[in-house]
Amino acid sequence: MKKLLIASLLLTAFATHVQAQVRVGVGIPQTPVEAAPVTNDVIDYANPKEYTISGLTLKGTRFLDPNSLLSLTGLRKGDKIRLPGEAQGSAIRKLMDSGLLFDVRMMAPKVEGDKIWLQFNVLERPRLFQIAYSGVRKGESESLKEKVKLTRGKIITNTDIKNAQLAVRRYYIEKGYLNAKVKVTTIPDSTRNNATMRIFITKGEKVKIDNIEFAGREEVAESALRSKMKNTKQQRFGRLFSPSKFIPKKFEEDKGKLVDYYNKLGYRDAVIEKDCVINNGGKTIGLKLNLSEGKKYYYRNINFEGNFIYTSAQLRSVLNINKGDVYNPEELEKKMNGNPGQDLSSQYMDDGYLYYRAEPVERAVVGDSIDLDIRITEGKQATINRIILNGNTKTSDHVVMRQIRTLPGQKFSKTAIIRTQRELSQLGYFDPEKIGIVPVPQPDGTVDIEYTVEEKPNDQIELSGGWGGYIGFVGTLGLTFNNFSARNITNLSAWRPLPAGDGQRLQLRFQANGRQFQTYSATFTEPWLGGRKPNALSVSLSHTIYKQFLSYYSTVGPPIGSYTNTAITVGLGRQLKKPDDFFSLSNSISYQQYDLNNIDIFYNGYRNGVSNNFTFNTTLSRNSIDNPQFPRNGSSFTLSGNFTPPYSIFRSKDYQPDAANPYRWVEYHKWMFDASWFQTAVGKFVLNARAHMGFLGSYNSRTPIGPFERFVLGGSGLAGQGQFALAQDIIGLRGYPDRQVLTLDNNRTASGNETRQGGVVYSKYVAELRYPVSLNPSATIFVLGFVEAGNNWASYKQYNPFDLRRSAGAGARIFMPAFGLIGIDYGWGFDAIPGIQKAGTGQFHFTIGQQFR
Repeated sequence: MKKLLIASLLLTAFATHVQAQVRVGVGIPQTPVEAAPVTNDVIDYANPKEYTISGLTLKGTRFLDPNSLLSLTGLRKGDKIRLPGEAQGSAIRKLMDSGLLFDVRMMAPKVEGDKIWLQFNVLERPRLFQIAYSGVRKGESESLKEKVKLTRGKIITNTDIKNAQLAVRRYYIEKGYLNAKVKVTTIPDSTRNNATMRIFITKGEKVKIDNIEFAGREEVAESALRSKMKNTKQQRFGRLFSPSKFIPKKFEEDKGKLVDYYNKLGYRDAVIEKDCVINNGGKTIGLKLNLSEGKKYYYRNINFEGNFIYTSAQLRSVLNINKGDVYNPEELEKKMNGNPGQDLSSQYMDDGYLYYRAEPVERAVVGDSIDLDIRITEGKQATINRIILNGNTKTSDHVVMRQIRTLPGQKFSKTAIIRTQRELSQLGYFDPEKIGIVPVPQPDGTVDIEYTVEEKPNDQIELSGGWGGYIGFVGTLGLTFNNFSARNITNLSAWRPLPAGDGQRLQLRFQANGRQFQTYSATFTEPWLGGRKPNALSVSLSHTIYKQFLSYYSTVGPPIGSYTNTAITVGLGRQLKKPDDFFSLSNSISYQQYDLNNIDIFYNGYRNGVSNNFTFNTTLSRNSIDNPQFPRNGSSFTLSGNFTPPYSIFRSKDYQPDAANPYRWVEYHKWMFDASWFQTAVGKFVLNARAHMGFLGSYNSRTPIGPFERFVLGGSGLAGQGQFALAQDIIGLRGYPDRQVLTLDNNRTASGNETRQGGVVYSKYVAELRYPVSLNPSATIFVLGFVEAGNNWASYKQYNPFDLRRSAGAGARIFMPAFGLIGIDYGWGFDAIPGIQKAGTGQFHFTIGQQFR
C-alpha cells in the first residue's frame, strides 16, 4: 500500500513538472486540485511499462465541457500508453495550450496489471468581468478602453495581461510620459469564476527635449534641419503649437524626413549613422544625431530605353530635367508620376497606354554626377469596356454618369479619371475624401473602371426664431434641397421628405422681423436641361416688404413709410469647350419692381414712386478648385456684366426726367470681377489669395449714376440689424462695422456730411492662410489667418486704388451639410473711418451660409 501511494505521488509530481514548463501564472491565485486515493497495483517507475487506458475522466470544470477538453489531450480509451513517457507530458501541454485552463494535473487513481485509469484534474481560468483603472482621470479611462481591446466575458490569459500592460504604457509614451509605470493585477470572484482586471498607472511628468544636437552637419543649415523635424522640437520660450515632448514614434518619423530632405537637396548618400537619447535626470532628455551628409550629386546624362511611341527628345521635354540640375529623387518621381496631365505617365496613359511602366535606374555615378536610364515598357493601348458604379444609394445613376469623363469605347486616360474625381466631388452629394476609382484590366486588353462613392447629407436648413416684445415674431426659415427630383413629385413613395436623386436644386426661404420686414423667395435650378449637355436652367422669384414706423421700438399703428420689391429671374448657363472645359458662360434676364411709399431708403431724397429694373446679365467664369468645402489647389475667376436698356440714348437732348419720379426706368451698366487662387503652402496649410472689383456706370454723361446697385462695404457682408438692403451689393470687409465703410459723396454739402448711398466703384484684396482641423464631411472645420484691404468710392473722380482700409485677424469656419458654412472672425482695423471707428479697433464678425467676398 505504501509503494502504491509513492507511485501515485511520483506520477503527480512528474505531471506537475511538465505543466510548470508550459505555464506561467501572473496575478491569478493557484488552487491545488485534490487527487482520488489510489488503492491498486504498484507502478514501477524504475522500469517504464506499457499500459492500456481503461478509463479516462476529467474533473474540476464548472463552465467548460469535460468531454471537449478530453478530446484535446489526444488520448482515447483503449490507447496504449507508456508510463512514465512523453504521452502524459504531451497531453498536459495540449490542454494548457488551449488557453482555457490555469492548472492541469494528471492522476492514476487505479491500476490493474497492464490496465490503467487516468484522471485529469483542472482549474479553469477566470473570465473578464470588468477593467478598472487607477491613477488617471475618467476621460483618460475612456480613451484607454479603446487601446485595451478586451471584451467582457473573455477568458483572461497571461498574454492578455501582458498586452494590456504594453498598450497602456504605449498610450502614455505617445503622449510624452516616458517614465509611466503600469501594473496589472486580476482580482478573482471564486463564486462566479469572474475576475476584475485592475490597472494601476503612475504617469509621472512629461519628458521634454532639452536640446537636439546634429553632429557631422556641414553643408545644410541647422535651422533647416530643425524645421524638418515637425514633431520633435527642443524647448524654447514661446513654443505653443509644436510642444517639445519626446515621442519615440514621432522621432523615428522625423529622422526619415530628415534623410528625405537631404536627398531632396542632392545628398543621395546622406544617412543618420547613429542617434542616442541622453537622460538628463528624468524630466528632460537630449537628442544627438550623428549625420553623414556625403557629397551633393547632379544629373549628367538621362537616357530613355524601350520607347517607340515617343522619341527620347519628346520624353526629355516632358520630363524637363537638364544636365547640371540637382539630383532630386522626389522631384524626379513627381515629374514621372505625380503631376497629372503634365508628367511622363500622363504622356502615355492619356493616350490609352494603361500598362505603361517606367523605372529610373542609376547607370553610372562618376564623381558628383549621375547618369540615369529610364527604362520604359509601353505595352498596348487599352480601351474602356465598362463603367461600374457603386455606393450611390440616393443619387440616380444618370446624375453620376453624366459627370464621368471615361466613357466605354474611349481610350483609357489618366487625366480624364482625375478630372472625373474632381467633378464628382464638386457635385456636393458625395464625400470627396472617399471617392474611389479602380481600373480593372480585362484579359482581352480592355479595362473596366469601377467608381465607388459614399453619399453624404447635403440638404441645408436655416432656422432661427424668437419673439421681440415690441417687434413681434423674428425669424428665418430656409430650406435648400441640393439633390431634388422634380419628376418624382407625383411619386409619393419617393418623398423622403422630398423626392431626391436627380441633381436639381430647390431653395425656399422666408424671413420676418415682425410687421417691419418680410421676404419670401424660391429658386429652382436644373443643371442639365434636356439631360444631354450641362446646360443649367434657373428660375427664381422673390418678394420683399419693408415698413417704417414712427419709432423703431414700436410697430403699433399704421406705418409712416414702406417699400416693396418683387423680382423674377430666368437664367441659362452652359459649359464651354474653349479655351478649356473649366470655363462656363451664363446669361439671365431679370425684372425687379421697387415701390417706394414715403421712405428715403436711398438717402438721396427719392421717397415715392415705382421703379422698374429690366436687366440682362452675362457671366464668364472658370473654376478649377479641387474641393468645394476645403480647396487645396485650383482657382476660380468670374467676370460679369449687368446691363439695363439704354433708355437715355433714345431720348432727345431736351428730355427732362419726371421730377416726382426720376427713376421710373432704372438705367445703368455694372461690371464685377472676382478671382481666387488656392495653393498648398507647407504641410496642410493652404494659401488663398483673392481680388474683387466692381464698377457701376451710366451710358452717357447726361444721365447721372442712380442710387440703384451701388456697393456698400464693411463687416461680415450681411445687412446689420434693422438695415435691409434694397438694390445694393454688400461687400464684407473684416475689422470694420457692418456697412459702415462709407464714401464721400461727390456733391456733398459744405458741412462735409457723408452719404450712405454707397459707392460706384470698389476694390478689395484678401490673403488667407488656412489650416484644416477636420475634413469629416459631416463637419468640415478649418481655422484661418487673414490680411485684407478694400474701399469704395462715390465717384470715379475720388477713385484711388491705393486708398484702402486695411485689416488683419483670425477666424474659423465650420461647414455642416445641414446648415452650410458657419464662420466667425475677429478683425483688427488699422485705419480710421471718420465719425464711425477709430484706427486700431477690433470687430467680431459672424456669418452663416455664405463665403466672404
